[in-house]
Amino acid sequence: MRRLMRNIGWLLGGRGVNAVLSLVYLALATRTLGLEAFGYFAIIVALGQTVTGLANFQTWQFVVRWGSEPEGPGEATGFAIALDMLSVVLGTILAAGLVWSAQYWLPLPKELLWLTFAYCFVSLAAIRSTPTGLLRLRFKYGLATAADSVLPVARAIGAILAYFYMPTVTGFVLAWGGAEVAVALAYWIIAARSEKIDLSQISLLRLPRDHPDAWRFVWATNMSGSLAVGAKQVMILLVGAIGGEAYAGGFRVASQLGQALVQLAQTISKAIYPELVEAKEDALALARRMANIAAIGGLLAIGITIIFGRQALVLIAGQEFSKMYWTMVILAIAGAIELIGASLESLLVSVGRAGTAFMARAIPTLLAFAVLETSIGWAGLKGASFAVLGASALSVIGFYIAILSLSQIHITIDPPKGQKPPLPPLN
Repeated sequence: MRRLMRNIGWLLGGRGVNAVLSLVYLALATRTLGLEAFGYFAIIVALGQTVTGLANFQTWQFVVRWGSEPEGPGEATGFAIALDMLSVVLGTILAAGLVWSAQYWLPLPKELLWLTFAYCFVSLAAIRSTPTGLLRLRFKYGLATAADSVLPVARAIGAILAYFYMPTVTGFVLAWGGAEVAVALAYWIIAARSEKIDLSQISLLRLPRDHPDAWRFVWATNMSGSLAVGAKQVMILLVGAIGGEAYAGGFRVASQLGQALVQLAQTISKAIYPELVEAKEDALALARRMANIAAIGGLLAIGITIIFGRQALVLIAGQEFSKMYWTMVILAIAGAIELIGASLESLLVSVGRAGTAFMARAIPTLLAFAVLETSIGWAGLKGASFAVLGASALSVIGFYIAILSLSQIHITIDPPKGQKPPLPPLN
């Protein structure tokens, strides 16, 4: 538990730097571009992050799961890198289709389509899941935090340059793309210095031969990760498609400020997953303890949002965005719920129930998409935020029921080759 809290502390330190600097570049972007142009910017960034989220195979989990074997992480790393390459290929095809069709369903000018495709490709090329896994495998969260801090710093510098030299949508998109490349390089450099990366082991076939359940785990974690990362961005795209660029821009601001807790939930999930894999029979108690702590933190964050949220919106984004206050509060409540569910979802994944975790998140997310147009017609952006809140609540309830319904949760991590001992239950 002490090591987990220390690792979360490192990750939260990085998130703290990110949070402070994100206020800087968010303020520069919103005040420079205005509500409608910022909406175009939000749509382009959401498209890039959607493509990356859908194509990314969450390879850091494979490195953590199989990299701790006696022979070292070489085979797991090679498999992860091969999957990253596959992500770039599949993601580029997906990006081409989405950008080509954007003129038919998104309020995006034709002159921005090539810029959008370029941003999507850069985001794919800058996938950094594998080096992240190598650092987490060795519990080097301090180094991971150092690499992570490159992203907000580069974005802030890029936003300042765009403000003075290219105060347009193109300028800010270039700043975001450059930041993605910078943080990816930082991760690979730091990971390569910490762990030898054997490029000769890059293969999609070698690891699955030794671990027959590998592809099932790959697809389950890919789908769960795609939902966790991509659903937020898809929601922005759908809000823009239904309500226009001003709605997309407003929802992006409210989401970034109100759902900071979702980022915190992802941080806790990333820190707790390696611990749950290692904890075995203590994993259930550890996850329960983290959920209780998260509940207290979530309630405090909701209170702060209610009291100071309106002033923060005006101070950061300008008076034009103050109407997003209640949307931000509702999204903050959704973020608090996600914060509680983070450790429960990680527990399910760590014991080989990634498919169950995926279904618990997929069904509510699809329901939210289905009712989105009706929700927006009912209450505008507040209706969209209620759809997000409902999806978060149903997902966490699903995680909880899935854990309760298992009479015994067995660890499914493969034992060393040649050994098949019985594995102890968690409870």
